[in-house]
Amino acid sequence: MAAALIDIGDLRKVYSLDGVEIQALRGIDMRVDEGELVAIMGPSGSGKSTLMNILGCLDVADSGSYRLRDQDVTHMRPDQLARVRNREIGFVFQGFNLLPRTSALENVETPLIYAGLGRHERQERATAALGRLGLSDRLHHLPSQLSGGQQQRVAIARALVTRPSLLLADEPTGNLDTATSAEILTVLEDLNREDGLTVLMITHDPEVAQRAQRTLHLRDGRLEGPS
Repeated sequence: MAAALIDIGDLRKVYSLDGVEIQALRGIDMRVDEGELVAIMGPSGSGKSTLMNILGCLDVADSGSYRLRDQDVTHMRPDQLARVRNREIGFVFQGFNLLPRTSALENVETPLIYAGLGRHERQERATAALGRLGLSDRLHHLPSQLSGGQQQRVAIARALVTRPSLLLADEPTGNLDTATSAEILTVLEDLNREDGLTVLMITHDPEVAQRAQRTLHLRDGRLEGPS
């Protein structure tokens, strides 16, 4: 049996908006094993973003437990969560989030600066990551000189360059046309199958979810069906 990378128990999160309590997560139990490709699917307001922020150590739950790679991150301080994010988690967003005046190579290098790596190793690892995504001939291009699909590949390379345990992809094809979306999903499938990377996709699109090995359905802050 594969080891659990994500193990969550009775996770709950409540927000207060204009004095009204909103229960974003209502007791989530979830396990994702190492090497899985999983989709979390749900409509707007289902709690997907809240769950992703907690999974990505960008936020903490009000109650419940969260273990990431057998490390209890439930009650970590912000500085501790930042170290976990940098070591264990790569993020891919719908909007690419690339620095506009910075080359593809420099964009991919950025997380390694925060990790304290020297210039030579940063460039070597960033070049290798871009090559893995088929962008060896685009190292010095700015985001504005790249297609949407190429920009998302740069974003994926940036997520991979720290060699994370988990890739969190939030609506990774949301800004792409149908053909380019299919290409990006194939990239994620290849990383999962060939590199053994655990990939968790947050999506509202059934066609994206179909590419996962299994799909978890989130509605009104609860997971429906087996998790």
